[in-house]
Amino acid sequence: MSENDIDNDPMFDSSEEAKTRAHNRRLDNFFDRIDRLEEEKKGIADDIRDVWAEVKATGYDTKIARAVHRLRKMKPDERAEYDSLIDVYRAEAGI
Repeated sequence: MSENDIDNDPMFDSSEEAKTRAHNRRLDNFFDRIDRLEEEKKGIADDIRDVWAEVKATGYDTKIARAVHRLRKMKPDERAEYDSLIDVYRAEAGI
């Protein structure tokens, strides 16, 4: 192979087959990244479940603790609207 002969050099293969292989490798890399992230997500979900088990083991009511946690994550104006709607629904329900 001469110094300027790139026709047989796989680094310069511009055939459709080479392009397809490159796209397939790229797609495989995306899938690999997604798989790793899903594994991390599963691990995080397991950790969260463990923390909720600790909450329960400490003696807290997890149903109430989860509700308070949801409220805590709301923006103040969203929480105020939620509280107002709860009051309206309670009044309509007679409680």
